[in-house]
Amino acid sequence: MPEYGISADPAGMLPWSWAVERLQAPRNYWLSTTRPDGRPHVMPVWCVWINNAFYFSTGAQARKARNLAANPHCVISVEYAEGAVMVEGSAGIAAPETVPPEAFAAYHAKYGWVLDPQMGPIYALQPRVVFGISNVTGEFTTSATRWSFAAG
Repeated sequence: MPEYGISADPAGMLPWSWAVERLQAPRNYWLSTTRPDGRPHVMPVWCVWINNAFYFSTGAQARKARNLAANPHCVISVEYAEGAVMVEGSAGIAAPETVPPEAFAAYHAKYGWVLDPQMGPIYALQPRVVFGISNVTGEFTTSATRWSFAAG
């Protein structure tokens, strides 16, 4: 992010394990989608990070679901800014048999709730790019890191 005065030097960049830890830990996340008229829509969502993908659910008629049906591009970010991680990608409805069993188990363990396609579609967010920024120690300008994923 050189436009922000952030160094391109890899010294100080964050390891992928730092991002994974922060992607798995929060209870709440923010899902950003785009309404059909182009306006942004941000709502909290419960999800689990398994095998380099987010899994979450919402009601079939919820604004989130309608937005994703029209435009699958979205962002999920963690609930805290000190160790911010943002995942940009595309989310689509996942057939239950394609969802890793670990996702169902992790969701139930984390929330005490069943990730159940009968209650609403299950979505899989496949990342395109992940951004991480740590500002716990004031290292913002050296910690900003970007991880890219192959288009899926």
